[in-house]
Formats: sequence, C-alpha cells, structure tokens
Amino acid sequence: MAEKPKKGRISMIKRLAIGLAVGMVFCFTAFAAEETPAPILNPDILNVQEYSLENGLQVLMLEDHSAPVITYMVYYRVGSRNEEVSKTGIAHFFEHMMFNGSKKYAREEHAHIVQANGGSLNANTWYDRTAYYENIAADKLELVVHLEAERQANLAIVDSVANKERGAVTEERRMRVDNSIMGEAFEEVFTNAFRAHPYSWPVIGWMSDIEGWEIEDLRKFHKTWYAPNNATVILAGDFDPEEAKLLIDKYYSKIPSQPVPPDVRTVEPPQKGERRIKLHRIAQLPFLLTAYHVPEASHDDMAALEVLQKILSDGKSSRIYKRCIYDDQVAAFAGGFLFDLKDPGIFLAYIGVNPGVEMEVAEKALFEEIEGIPDNPPTERELQKAKNQLEADYIFGLQTVNGKASAIGESVILYDGDYNAFLEKPAKYRAVTIEDVQRVAKAYFHDRNRTVLIVVPEIPDMGMMQMGGGE
Repeated sequence: MAEKPKKGRISMIKRLAIGLAVGMVFCFTAFAAEETPAPILNPDILNVQEYSLENGLQVLMLEDHSAPVITYMVYYRVGSRNEEVSKTGIAHFFEHMMFNGSKKYAREEHAHIVQANGGSLNANTWYDRTAYYENIAADKLELVVHLEAERQANLAIVDSVANKERGAVTEERRMRVDNSIMGEAFEEVFTNAFRAHPYSWPVIGWMSDIEGWEIEDLRKFHKTWYAPNNATVILAGDFDPEEAKLLIDKYYSKIPSQPVPPDVRTVEPPQKGERRIKLHRIAQLPFLLTAYHVPEASHDDMAALEVLQKILSDGKSSRIYKRCIYDDQVAAFAGGFLFDLKDPGIFLAYIGVNPGVEMEVAEKALFEEIEGIPDNPPTERELQKAKNQLEADYIFGLQTVNGKASAIGESVILYDGDYNAFLEKPAKYRAVTIEDVQRVAKAYFHDRNRTVLIVVPEIPDMGMMQMGGGE
C-alpha cells in the first residue's frame, strides 16, 4: 500500500524541481551529451494512493493541485490478446460500443455531456488493454465518475446499436488495412512473426469475425471483461481523496464482480530461421518491413533495447536513417519501432526503396546497421544522446495529469499490477552501457530471429480500369 500523501497543494519547491529537471534534460539532449545528466525525477511527486472496493475494483489516486483539472481514466485488462479464435476484434469493438448508450443515456450522449461541461474524452484499444478517459475541470469529478460507472454497469448491447457500430468498424478496417498498403503490410508482418500467440491477429480483427459476432458473444464479453475486478480506475489531478472515495464507492460498489478467465497461457516458440513474405500491391515503390522478436516489457533487457532503438531508428540522426537515406541513398524513408508488450513483442524496422535501387542492395544496408551493432557499437556520444532522449520523453510525458494517469495505467498492465514500475525507468536507462547494447543486439538482432516482408509494386491493369470506368 502506497503511503498516503499529505493534503494540500503541491509546494513551490516541488514545482521548481519538476521544471528544473525538465529544463536540464532538454539542455543536455540538445547541447551537451557528454555532461552529467539531470537529476532523476523525485518519486515523492508521484506518490500514488491505492485502495480497492469489495467487488475488486482497483482505484489508484494521484493528487496534483498545480491546476484545477482532473483526468479520470479506466483501464480494463483486456485487449486483442485476450480474444478467442473466430471472435477477433471484439475488444476494439467495445471501444466503440462504450460510446453508444446505456440505460440512462442515449447513443453518444456520454460524450456530448462531457464536452458540454468543457471536458474532452477518448478511448483506445491495444494488444494488452482497453483504456477510457475524461479530462475535465476539477469540480466535475462526480459527473465523470457517474458516467463511467453507468456505461460499465448498464451498457446498451442491442442488435440495432451493435449492427450500426459493426458497419462503422468494417469501414474502419477497410480504410486502415484493406485499402492501405502500409496497414496491410504491418498486419502481414505480425501474422507471420507470431505463429502461436494471439499477437498474431490484428487488434481491429479479421473482417469475417467482425461480420460474424452474435449479440450473445458481445454480452458475454462485456460481462466477463468489463467486470469491476478486471478494471483499474486512475484519478489524477486536483481533488480531495476522501471525497473521491465516497463518490467512487457510491457509483461502483453495486456493480457485481465476475469470475476472471485464465490469462493467456500460449508462449510463442523461439523462431529458428528467417521468414520471408512477399506482398503484391499496386504501389509506386517497393518497401521492406522486418520484425525481430524481443522480450516482454518487464524483462531486464528492455532498457538496453529501448536505448538501442533510439540509436538505430529514431530520427534523422539515427543509424538506419543516416545509412539508408543520406550515405547510401537507397531509401526514400526509413525508421523503426519497439513494441514493448505484456508478453514478448517485436522490434520493427522499415525502409522505402528508391527507384532504380535493387531490393538486395537496400536490405543489405538495413541489415548491416541493425545486425552490425556487436561489431560496430555505438559511441559514448550516441549512447548518452539516446539516454537523454529517453529520459526527456519520460519527463515531458509526466507534465500533464493525463500523462501521469496514462503512465500509471500502462505500468499496471505491462508490469503485472506494479503501478510504481515506471518510476524505475530513468535509472534503468542511465545504467545501460555500450556492452549492454552490444549484448542485446547480438541476442535478438540476427537473421534466424527476423521476419522480412517485401512489398512488390504491381502496375494496375489499365484495361480493367477502363472497363470499370466507361466513357
């Protein structure tokens, strides 16, 4: 149980400490990579209070009286990894359904009420969780507690609403995946990189599954996964803790708990050789995506991998960008991402190949940068710059109450409920050495552990286009 902080507004000294830490990190990132980095953020500023209701609802509260605003956030421990075969995309579907009315409120009325009271709101679904939030004035706390509890307990799951939203989701899939070269390529990479684990299917789901859910599937999913004992409420900002507890108990205590299904037991087996896929699409240029398996977010190697990702693929000074675009001029665009997930994820890199350049030449440049780190390690300057960037990103992300609430929520999901785990990140970044970067590159970035997708451009059939268009 976290120690309860003293009541009252945050002191001027603490405000100055936050500003000084942010300013110092920015200066070191931009101008002095070799200098001693800024102080690590004082964990007392992020002193979380925790308690639970009898129905299992976890509540995490973080006071921040620097502005008269609050963020009210609800994390549900369900994402696409928790779905069943033939019911993919249902977690994302509920992100839509939660805005479509309840016993007390009509379709989209929840959003209209929040906006009419000067607030903003949104939601998002990922592989490991679904999250909802409102940002609003501090005196509207009871309003958002009531609205969130109402749709959690009494969501309208009826055929007319579900079918209308099903149409919206199928159009979203067509736009983001089926009619998007990059969207389809990302989907193909995940599907081929993961052979056993549910990460293999897309968060938005397969089209046939979206079209095939029955109304009872939806009701069962909501009852199971939107139960209070599978949710975490995060309240951050300018509020009185005792008042907040009374309000949360008032609106949530009567929602019954449910048996929690077993967690995902499937473990992705080690990849034992390169996998290659060709995706034929009408496109102007070929491009390449490559995915390497990496550990779960809580693994000790992740700090070194985050540092390495910055060095390899973040920005125009990164190694991949510099080599493929500036030096060898084989690519029109290049970059990469690290997917840190609850279960082992991937590092994904990409390049768009320039006209007239052979794919073999372009991919050779890319793989030499990624897989050459053990023999061509980063300089001390590269290492310190990456660390400074990560720490700056971390601190800037905590400058709003929404950012703090999000950090707490993501920590709950990725670190098995340890909402304080994110406080350790700056220290872990600082501890990374050149030898650590070389070690993790050797362990994970090699040809037996990679999945490669090449988009092969095809010329459209002009005859068929003319037949379809007419005169």
